[in-house]
Amino acid sequence: MPAIQLTTAERRAFRADAHHLDPVVMIGGDGLTPAVTKETDNALKAHGLIKVRVLGDDRAKREEVFAQLCDELNAAPIQHIGKLLVLWRPIPEKEAVESNESRMPGPREVKILKFSKSGLRRPEIKKVQVMGNQRVTAGGLIKRAKKRSPSKKPA
Repeated sequence: MPAIQLTTAERRAFRADAHHLDPVVMIGGDGLTPAVTKETDNALKAHGLIKVRVLGDDRAKREEVFAQLCDELNAAPIQHIGKLLVLWRPIPEKEAVESNESRMPGPREVKILKFSKSGLRRPEIKKVQVMGNQRVTAGGLIKRAKKRSPSKKPA
């Protein structure tokens, strides 16, 4: 697959975004192995914009690794400065989980703090299970949420 082509302005913006990033993948003496390619692919899926550190002094080899990574992973080459390579690929959209509108929120655990009246003792901590149709009041009581009736004002 060919690498993604970017305009100069887009590349400049990605370089600025990558400035503060730390390298997430390191390529050692063995070079570009399938395991390194897989980890780079996973990092691109998770982050989109990543830095890769290539250990070794041969600049031509680093340029070759850079081009090979971009071609194999369908990524855009952003920057090659020293032993650091910066790659970008759009993060894939996550599949939306079908939501059933009739489902109510599930139970959750809530901590209720009751402070002493004198303020000298520790507050009392009570963990309570709150269902989806319940709420905790300011006083620490659990109340059932009421259904809202539609407005009676004419539209």
